Amino acid sequence: MTLLSRLKPLPSFLLPDRGISATFPATGGTGMTISTIGLIAAMPEEIKPLLRRIGTYEKEQKETFELYRFVVGDKKVMLIRSGMGARHATAATRSLVAAAIPDIILNFGFAGAITAGPDVGDLVLAERVFSYDGSSFTQGPTPSASLVDSMERLTASDTAGSSLFRGTFVTTLKITEKRTLAKVLPDHCPCPAVEMETAAVAAEAGAAGIPFAAMRAVSDAADEELGFSLDEFTDGDMNIRMTKVLATVARKPGIIPQLLRLAGNSRTAGERLAKGMEAFIRGV
Repeated sequence: MTLLSRLKPLPSFLLPDRGISATFPATGGTGMTISTIGLIAAMPEEIKPLLRRIGTYEKEQKETFELYRFVVGDKKVMLIRSGMGARHATAATRSLVAAAIPDIILNFGFAGAITAGPDVGDLVLAERVFSYDGSSFTQGPTPSASLVDSMERLTASDTAGSSLFRGTFVTTLKITEKRTLAKVLPDHCPCPAVEMETAAVAAEAGAAGIPFAAMRAVSDAADEELGFSLDEFTDGDMNIRMTKVLATVARKPGIIPQLLRLAGNSRTAGERLAKGMEAFIRGV
């Protein structure tokens, strides 16, 4: 599965206030009035490349989450790091909605290709979102069609060296091999990608009545299965623990080449994801 790729390689901006903020014309072809954008991603490796491209930002702590504030053109942006898994993503999205009152919410990060097609570094935009609990699929809220259309148009020219796909995101609620998912996918799931948070973000955005979209970069192609389980690297709260990583490597030294390859894949995916996200934020 994809999520090991998240292992780490061996002036103040005001809170938006709907009562006093100016309203800017809708741009980017969405037909929406957008003055505040909420972003959510799980891991530092997914966030840092975008922050490097943005340059100037402020970091703060809200409850257990890291928040980053910056301004792009006439838009305020708040980015929250959720941590891995649907439970963390649910809580982080609620915090994001309360803190930023965003006009749109965008989820981004890494994913694994479930079937042949997208390769490492390619971008996938969610047209449908499912959660999978190990036995059944539940379809989540549908991403905003106008946001997905604009995301495709605005990022297409900034994907040099990679391809752009529309696809289906599958949020796994338990660790599941990609070959297993490929056998049980619902019908009509083009370019399926597996991850661990998008369905939870979509559900909270939908409950708040906020348009939602998601972009992920492929960090492992369909033919790459892990030689270990993510459970062997994380605690019960889905936090990667280096003591567990080292213990697993000591038991399974044959996974070292794969870890090194996945770290390189993550760097490639992170840079291409950052370019795509920046293009959309600046153009929308």
